Amino acid sequence: MSSPLSDEQLDKTFDQIPTLAGRPRTVEELSGGLTNRNVKITTPDGVYVARCVDTGRNLLGIDRGREYHNTLAAQRAGVGAPVIDYRPDLGILVLGFLAGKTLENHDFQRAGVIAKAAAACRALHRGPRFDGRFDMFERQPAYLATIRAHGFRIPDGYLEHADAFAAARRVLTATDRTTVPCNNDLLAGNFIEDGDRMWLIDYEYSGNNDPCFELGNIWSECGLSLDQLDELVTGYYGRPLRHKTARAHLQGIVAKYGWTLWGCIQHGSSGIEFDFRDWAMERYEAAVAEFRSPGYARLLDDVAASD
Repeated sequence: MSSPLSDEQLDKTFDQIPTLAGRPRTVEELSGGLTNRNVKITTPDGVYVARCVDTGRNLLGIDRGREYHNTLAAQRAGVGAPVIDYRPDLGILVLGFLAGKTLENHDFQRAGVIAKAAAACRALHRGPRFDGRFDMFERQPAYLATIRAHGFRIPDGYLEHADAFAAARRVLTATDRTTVPCNNDLLAGNFIEDGDRMWLIDYEYSGNNDPCFELGNIWSECGLSLDQLDELVTGYYGRPLRHKTARAHLQGIVAKYGWTLWGCIQHGSSGIEFDFRDWAMERYEAAVAEFRSPGYARLLDDVAASD
């Protein structure tokens, strides 16, 4: 199993980074980071965040060069942290520390938070084009191939829902092929609220994608209701659009089904102390409930409808 970098390894690594080398520093662990270790570094000259990864193994298809490029693009879009240094040989990306509140799911119940999230997504999506693409219909079979190659376990009955997944792909690709720069992993902890401003962080899975995948994935990962999803989509587009809300809903289901396999890979390979099996099953069971719902066929029709 892969393991996060030790304190001693990190300390030696930081001495090789000009911004940090030879300076007194305090290092504080940050929460989150299910594929990497994130630490806050305070020096007399500034406060930084280092995203530290194990460069020895990558089963999740993460392109760190792409992550760096797209993090720079997000900075230029006005919603990403400033990039200070990047050392791919050391597995370190150093960013400026963003002051503000890291969100949790319950924060989306507060007035104004969904509107700020929609505005931040709109700013990112209107910003510089990202390097590469992200398509869950390509990522999911790649994850499945990794699972089979390494003998990892998937939920019982997972493949029985391939037809429902394929039906989503058909209607989504037939109705709109627009892509924009997307983070693709906006769980609550990747939003930082700073007054009226919202920052978006962590670009490991970033790439050009359907904007409704971004919105649907927020619904999926942040525990939003369908009414809140409609509020998010309306805030993003500036007016109610039933077919866009349906599209985001469907993409959220697609996300749940695909990320299930991400959790299975992590369960089988990660040294991080986290219940990845439970994480995967939560998404799988939610996806299956949607696939089996009498409303699933109607949802497919709503995506194809015009308002």
